[in-house]
Amino acid sequence: MMKALPLQPLTREAFAPFGDVIASAGAESFLINNGTTTRFHDLASVETAGENARTLVSLFRGQPFGFPLTIAMMERHPLGSQAFVPLQPLPWVVVVAPDVAGRPGEPVAFLVRPDAGGMVGVNYARNVWHHPLISLEAQSDFLVVDRGGEGVNLEEFFFDEPYRIDAPAGYSRSA
Repeated sequence: MMKALPLQPLTREAFAPFGDVIASAGAESFLINNGTTTRFHDLASVETAGENARTLVSLFRGQPFGFPLTIAMMERHPLGSQAFVPLQPLPWVVVVAPDVAGRPGEPVAFLVRPDAGGMVGVNYARNVWHHPLISLEAQSDFLVVDRGGEGVNLEEFFFDEPYRIDAPAGYSRSA
């Protein structure tokens, strides 16, 4: 048996308890480089804590999932934030949960779609429970900014009863 987990649209307000939405729409912006470049400024708070901590920039390549999705586990990074910014204009899914006594509480699922201004990413705040990368429709590349250094920076939790995410009403593959 699986519990239903509805998808909701990703907004800055709904995601705020878990971190930052990384998107140009609605962001502070200004011109730089003699007016040839628009800078969308300060989109995420990168956190790196612990001994010999440093910021890493990586590329992740996610294999596509199809609906229904099964959410059986969550993970968190107690020593640093983790930002995911897609490099293709494809939808993807973010699943997060509040911490309840050291375990993930009831998950919240967001359908992330590219906006008119470009790709939309997220930055999971330090210690926020989240599901690993869920690409939809096609193999997808993501720019990832997270923490490297000494110390244990990964905790995993497996649910006794997994959750199921069905395709939202009106969803169709954009490919």
